[in-house]
Amino acid sequence: MDNYSEETGWREFLQLCKEANSIDILEKLLRLHLTQEEQEAVAMRCLIVRELLKEDKTQRVIGKTLQVSIAKITRGSNSLKLIDSELKAFLLAHINK
Repeated sequence: MDNYSEETGWREFLQLCKEANSIDILEKLLRLHLTQEEQEAVAMRCLIVRELLKEDKTQRVIGKTLQVSIAKITRGSNSLKLIDSELKAFLLAHINK
């Protein structure tokens, strides 16, 4: 019996991303699955996380610099508080600073 749960779809999507053998294939895969609005939201969240990890600006300054609401910055900050040390180390090593 096929399993069509949201979790199954999410895991399948993650596996596809993992198996993408180039940035070009990954980009095409993400553009296929995400709307323009979703792509923009993911891109902005990445920039927010990058700025928060730098720890050199207030949330208000980050919001003004990126032209996003303080609520979006706060959501990113709250999400960072929930990650484990392994993910934080990965982000610090791989996000452009």
